[in-house]
Amino acid sequence: MALILNIETATTNCSVSLSREGKTIVLKEDNSKNYSHAESLHVFIDAVLKEANITSKDLDAVAISKGPGSYTGLRIGVSAAKGLCFALDIPLISVPTLEALAHQVDANEGVIVTMLDARRLEVYAAIFDSNKKEIKATEAQVLDENAFADELARGNVYFIGNGVEKTKTLINHTNAVFIDAKLPSANEMSLLAYKKYRNKDFENVAYFEPYYLKDFVALKSSK
Repeated sequence: MALILNIETATTNCSVSLSREGKTIVLKEDNSKNYSHAESLHVFIDAVLKEANITSKDLDAVAISKGPGSYTGLRIGVSAAKGLCFALDIPLISVPTLEALAHQVDANEGVIVTMLDARRLEVYAAIFDSNKKEIKATEAQVLDENAFADELARGNVYFIGNGVEKTKTLINHTNAVFIDAKLPSANEMSLLAYKKYRNKDFENVAYFEPYYLKDFVALKSSK
């Protein structure tokens, strides 16, 4: 029976879940406009363990949202995860932030574009098919009116993440489906972390670093 603590701090959503065999059994999160990770993260960790009536010594692994996202948020989450793994001598698992976000979309067709706001007209984005299989890896992009034109020409494109707000001011296409007010959550990390646990796909606790994605490239116009 695998008990995994999942930590998500890549955006303003400070989120912690406890999962058993890939299913979330306790979830605590706070999506305030201001980052609350420094104040809330360890409180949430203690809360989910207490609600599940276990102690940290019962954990089999800790999973962390690896990024991209907020530099400070990621550092806080990774530091907490490493500390637990060192102290408990248990594995560290990393889950790509944008992959977990894709699992919030219920789509039977088309593609899913997960995107996190960077600055100005910039986003961190990845593309997945309706089965949540990655078809375009995470990259930094500068948005314009022709962004994702090829995908939109082929069918529905589901946009999700806090990059959606500025994306819908630029893209006006009948195949664009904008899913508002969604951020990465530790809830969707549960199954992904469990799959990695079964495959013994672990990180080196001493040397693991968050995935900081800083370079931006302008999207080529389809015209």
